[in-house]
Amino acid sequence: MPYKSFEEYNIKVTDDVKDRYKSIIAEIGEDTKREGLLKTPERAAKAMQFLTQGYYQDASEILKSAMFKESYNEMVIVKDIELYSLCEHHILPFFGKAHIAYIPNGYIVGLSKLPRIVDVFARRLQVQERLTEQILDCINDTLKPQGVAVVIEASHMCMMMRGVQKQNSVTTTSGFRGAFEKQETRNEFLKLISSDFS
Repeated sequence: MPYKSFEEYNIKVTDDVKDRYKSIIAEIGEDTKREGLLKTPERAAKAMQFLTQGYYQDASEILKSAMFKESYNEMVIVKDIELYSLCEHHILPFFGKAHIAYIPNGYIVGLSKLPRIVDVFARRLQVQERLTEQILDCINDTLKPQGVAVVIEASHMCMMMRGVQKQNSVTTTSGFRGAFEKQETRNEFLKLISSDFS
């Protein structure tokens, strides 16, 4: 990365990225001097910076900032976490929801931190499979629970707007560590997040 922080990136890259968007708009045949497009390169540059800010955030540090000693050792689930990301193949959005569960092993984590780490990894150029693994591994390696599970359900605009153009398709990915590798524990989690799972 050429920049040390998102703030530095946000300040320094805007003009460069803005000029590149302006060139792309011109190349596709539009008039960049048209009133409706005058500020579009700047808006697009700022949007891209926002949508990729996860490169400048540390998910592990976010979890560590809210870890608390606690004897609770049953399943903790945060489900239906909204997520928005960009497919790295076409830079088109994919969006959906994540379901996360963990079984504490001496520590719990502030519940708001789980959606926060979803955002850290989602705000990058991604594939859904890697996104699932990164969330899973971050929780597993940082919190060191008895087990962790992640399921993501998402719709991909690269399949809906172009290519096969299947508007109703949903992609599901999942990952399991520790106690969730046992079928009984995994099934309990899947049953709790959706009646569609058996």
